[in-house]
Amino acid sequence: MENRVLRYFLTVAREGSITRAAESLHVTQPTLSRQIKDLENELGKKLFVRSNHSIILTNEGLLLKKRAEEIIDLVDRLGDEFNAIEETISGDVYIGGGETDAMRHIAQVVKNLQLSYPNRRYHLYSGNSDDVTERLDKGLIDFGILIQPAALSKYNYINIPAKDVWGVVMRKDSMLASKTSIQPTDLLNVPLICSRQSMKKTLSTNEFADWFGEVFDNLNIVTTYNLAYNAAIMVEEGIGYAITIDKIVNTSGDSNLCFRPLEPKIESGLNLVWKKHHVLSKAADIFLKEIQMEFSKSLTDE
Repeated sequence: MENRVLRYFLTVAREGSITRAAESLHVTQPTLSRQIKDLENELGKKLFVRSNHSIILTNEGLLLKKRAEEIIDLVDRLGDEFNAIEETISGDVYIGGGETDAMRHIAQVVKNLQLSYPNRRYHLYSGNSDDVTERLDKGLIDFGILIQPAALSKYNYINIPAKDVWGVVMRKDSMLASKTSIQPTDLLNVPLICSRQSMKKTLSTNEFADWFGEVFDNLNIVTTYNLAYNAAIMVEEGIGYAITIDKIVNTSGDSNLCFRPLEPKIESGLNLVWKKHHVLSKAADIFLKEIQMEFSKSLTDE
């Protein structure tokens, strides 16, 4: 299975048409059709369902698309790393993480490094901890930002000098907006919008279950979310109250929303992690050294 054929396959999947894909790839339609047919024969699976106007990926095609994207990403990244071996001023750094204001610490380090390495590129991938660790384990990113507690046995890590504060985002005209903090009983009879990842963690760490206490099993969770931006839209439309971390959703003076912290307070620390026994690229290694220096300085200043 050649990388060229995988690129052909991904283009067809993206375009949803052999004709448009052939035009994009600058190859003839019969040539492209034959390559896709040969790929299906090689795998022994049908990858597309063809109709008069478009083609749709089968379940096997969807699986191949996911794996092909990972393979092509790795091949492209390997090429970039080899091209940058002799050019220490350039290179790429890949970072994955969830929504957190702690990304500002990463941004500050990037800004400092830009002065010495203006041609360096940084690629950010957003996702929950499962998404990030999967990409980290496959070598698709150099570093991951994980919310504590996290399984760290496979990784080297350093603590990020910041904590995420949990609370509730609500409309400013809501009945709980007059409160300065939110207690468990306040949320018993209101519709809640919760992060899928945080609720999953609840089952293993019991952090939120302990906070809610006896009312936990009686919560009215009407919506779950993966991105706080989407949760904020649901709150604005009056769907419910979103349990999330501070400084992710716009709750400034011109916003219709406000944030109220949980009481007792729940804070989550964060780790920057990278794979053990993994050789970092020159660009990633320089980034790590700068991170370690800046984070050590921040901890000393506290």
